[in-house]
Amino acid sequence: MALGAFVKPQRDRTRNSPAPELTVRLASPRGFCAGVERAIRTVEETLARHGAPVFVRHEIVHNTHVVDRLAAMGAVFVDELSEIPDNDRPVIFSAHGAPRAAHDEAQTRNLVAIDATCPLVLKVHAEVRRHIANGRHIFLVGHANHPEVIGTTGQAPAGAVTLVETVKDAEALAHRDGATAYVTQTTLSVDDAANVVDALKKKFPDIVGPKKEDICYATSNRQAAVKATAPGCGLYVVIGSATSSNSQRLVEVAKSAGAEKTMLIEDHTAFDYGLLEPVSILGVSAGASAPEALVEKFLTALAQRRRLIIEAVNTVEENVVFNTPLQLAS
Repeated sequence: MALGAFVKPQRDRTRNSPAPELTVRLASPRGFCAGVERAIRTVEETLARHGAPVFVRHEIVHNTHVVDRLAAMGAVFVDELSEIPDNDRPVIFSAHGAPRAAHDEAQTRNLVAIDATCPLVLKVHAEVRRHIANGRHIFLVGHANHPEVIGTTGQAPAGAVTLVETVKDAEALAHRDGATAYVTQTTLSVDDAANVVDALKKKFPDIVGPKKEDICYATSNRQAAVKATAPGCGLYVVIGSATSSNSQRLVEVAKSAGAEKTMLIEDHTAFDYGLLEPVSILGVSAGASAPEALVEKFLTALAQRRRLIIEAVNTVEENVVFNTPLQLAS
């Protein structure tokens, strides 16, 4: 592991002696992915071009700090388009994607619709439509009620997609006549998804899958970084919102990779610093929708209590950038 920068030691003034040492294994990649950056940029550029209010269908990304900041700038978040009172204001579809019915509704109302759906989610949508056109029944590996799953299911007619959450779900599926295919949510645990897909292949030997896996590069990279940093950690902290699927998966990966205890926190104010007392090695990562500023504030708060030794562990370099939606490119 590469040894990163040292944070200036903090002293416990009540004892006039150095604070206890704490090694922080800082996973990288972490935090914003290209799809999240594109979605946030889309809201900011739409506000700059059209002024407030700008409506956003669902949270643009699953992070409370991001949503609150954009709301303060003039973004109005709604669950459904029916909540938008005016047809002359822009509406942005979130990074998680939306069912075709929502896009059709926007077109019927002549709304200025701007699609911030992550291009890697759009890839899955295209796969679903292609499989439907080829007469295949689709098994969607994902989590029920997640916006991405709802949007992906909504690319097909009712009953054409079956949600499969676990290996047991796959094993319990009844035999089907006709062609089948599978797609996956992009933010799943890589290992869990592979197990479910293997079960589907055993159940349906001729099932068709994507040429390239649907789990996105950022999800895979962040999970790999957590796996590299979790072994031996007395505590592993993932910074992200509870609604963030990819953040939740990082917590699970840290536990399975060897961290003694794991937890998800919204930000540095949500952490119980008394938990550090028995810990000598702390792992830290952040979900793909968590701003890097939240990590920095957490490290600053740690440095006020312990003498930090930062081990910056970088498992892969990311250089992916997604272009602004076409509606804003001109």
